[in-house]
Formats: sequence, structure tokens, C-alpha cells
Amino acid sequence: MAADRTTLQERLEALKRAETGSEAMLEGEKKEFSLESKIAQAEHSFKKEVQSRDREEGEIAESPLGPVGLDIGTSHVIVAQNERRYIKTTKQLNAFFTIPHSKFAKDILVRNDVFFFEQDGLYYIVGYSAENFANMFDTDTRRSIKQGLLSSDEKEGITVIQAIILSLIQKPKRLGEILCFGVPGEPIDGLGSVTYHESIIKMFISRIGFTPISINEGMAVVLSELAEHDYTGIGISIGGGMCNVCLSYLSFPVLTYSIQMGGDYIDSSVGTVVGVPATRVKSIKEKELSLLAKPKDRITTALHIFYNELIQKLQKSMEKVFSASNKLPMISKPIPIVLSGGSAMPEGFTEKFHKSLSKVRLPVEISSVHLAQDPLNATAKGALIMAMTEDVPE
Repeated sequence: MAADRTTLQERLEALKRAETGSEAMLEGEKKEFSLESKIAQAEHSFKKEVQSRDREEGEIAESPLGPVGLDIGTSHVIVAQNERRYIKTTKQLNAFFTIPHSKFAKDILVRNDVFFFEQDGLYYIVGYSAENFANMFDTDTRRSIKQGLLSSDEKEGITVIQAIILSLIQKPKRLGEILCFGVPGEPIDGLGSVTYHESIIKMFISRIGFTPISINEGMAVVLSELAEHDYTGIGISIGGGMCNVCLSYLSFPVLTYSIQMGGDYIDSSVGTVVGVPATRVKSIKEKELSLLAKPKDRITTALHIFYNELIQKLQKSMEKVFSASNKLPMISKPIPIVLSGGSAMPEGFTEKFHKSLSKVRLPVEISSVHLAQDPLNATAKGALIMAMTEDVPE
């Protein structure tokens, strides 16, 4: 246990240093929260982690044995690491929910091993527990990431993401170990700043002892899934906040971009038209939805409608961006499309996407459309592959 306490103290110090760095990036903003309370929260969470880091995996966290791949998505934060000849992934829901401060509530949260921290008279419940609380109160969770980028609406968003990352990984055994994380392509509608998002994440990662590098999310999907095609094809990550697209040729990302539309758009749109919280729609979508089956009620009917809209807008954007580019290489044979991300996982999505391709004209011929072997973790795995190709700085 002494070693565990030493690791805990080191990570708390890392969090404090990271907090200072993150605030420096946010020029002109006042510090509206207590660092001491945040450290206390982190100490509670990390002590729980030493006992049982991830209840789903049933394993105690270990320091990374080499490079790390990281996917900071709108819906999930996912870590990929090498472990005894296979890739291990761990994840946490990228969401939070607040409840009023009270000693009684704190006792209940601690007793039930809920991931939370205390700040400004509120308890911030983080991760999967946040979704449970939102469903219980018949409302929605709050998100640190909005449409694929750091949310400007949530001043505590960076703090929440830092806490989640520190619950999934520990400091590297060797200072400067490579950590590669996915970043979105530039939105074609120009909303949000990928540069700001990437810089904040890089600063935090470097302050906990890693050397950060970034990779386009669509390109990460290509690295994860298209080795047999010499990394030539189109990788598409369809997440909660964005659809990221990359056309790769022999491992070179020729075209990358994103549209700020994904699973969250579907959930909120359905929730609006049927009058239920988006969190409840998300739960139904993930547990019950089949796009091959006939809709059985208002919610599934609306889900079909908005999934069709997402597919159409994504494919129209591909037609527009690819056709307007003068960068396309001369590709002598048809190339595959690989789909990934949580929003691509409902049964029948791949079939619908493939069938709808006939309605657009792409300047490249498509050989096949398939779903990634591990759709939710493909970006993190591709980021790990990229990290493994980099040399650790001396």
C-alpha cells in the first residue's frame, strides 16, 4: 500500500501542475474554483482507483508499459495500451452531472463507489454514474466536449476531462513516454477551434510526464483497420459530436475534415420531437435500435429518420469535399470505406450507409463498406499504433 500512496501523491501533484498550465492557456478568465477541493476530490477518486480502478474490467491500474493511445471523444474517453501481446482498452463515459452538496449525499456516493468531486457547493458526478443519475432525475447529463471539441459552455469541462484521464492512466514509468491522442479534422462549417482543443490536451498530457503527439481521428481508424489494404482507403469515425473523415493513400492522410453532427445530434433531435430527455433516447438507441427492423414506436421512428439524415449529410459532404480537392492521388483500384465510432454501431447502419452511397458521386471508386472490428475503440487503437512508431525523446 505504501507504493500505492506514493503513486497517488505523485498524481495529485501532477494534477496541480496541470491545473496551473491549463489556466495559463485561458487568459483573462478568473479562477472560480478551489484547487484544494479539487485535490481532495482527486484524492478520493484515486484512492478508489487503487482499490479497484475499473469495476467493469475488474483489474487494478498499472503504470503504462510503453506507448499509450488516447481517444477523447464527445461520448467516451478511451485508452489503449499494449499488454502481453494484445491491446487492452479501458474507457469512461465523458459526461458529468451535478447535485447539491450535503453530508448525507456524500456518504451515499462514497459508499457506492461513485466517481465524483466536490466544488462550489456541488458534487460533480463523473462518468457512467452521471448517466445513471441523469436517468433517475429524468434529465440529461452535461458534456465536457461539444460537437467534438472542448465545450465553451462548461467552465469545468477541462477539469472533468483531466479527472477522467487520470482515472484511466498513471504516470509513465519512463519520463517522456509517447502518448498519441486523436484530434478532429477541421469542421467544414468552421465552427470551433481544433487548434485550441489540441493545445489544451497536449499541455495537460505533457505535464503528467508523457510526450504528446496527435493524429487525425479518421487516420487513426485507417491505421487500426486497413493494414491489409496498405493503409489506403477512407476511415470514418462517427461519434457523439462529429463525423471525422480521412482519405488515406499508403498511410498518408490526403484529405481530412469533419462535420459537427453525430450521435448527440440524433439524440437531442429525437428527444425534442418526442418530448423525452436525450439521455433516455441514447439509452434506447444503444440497447434496442435496429435500423433493419421496422420502427415500433415514436422514438424508434424518429431514430430512423434522423439516422437517415445523418447518413445523407455525411455522404453529401464527402461528395463535395472530395470532388473539390486537387489533392486526390491517382488510385488504380477501388478502395474500402471503414466505419467506426459508437454512432455507427446500431444494427443495420453499415448496410444503410452502403446502400445510400448510390445516391452520391464520389471521384474515387469504392470496393466495400465495412464496420471496424472494434468500432468504439478503433480510434484509440490507431492512436496506439502511431505512438508505437515514434521514438521516445532522449
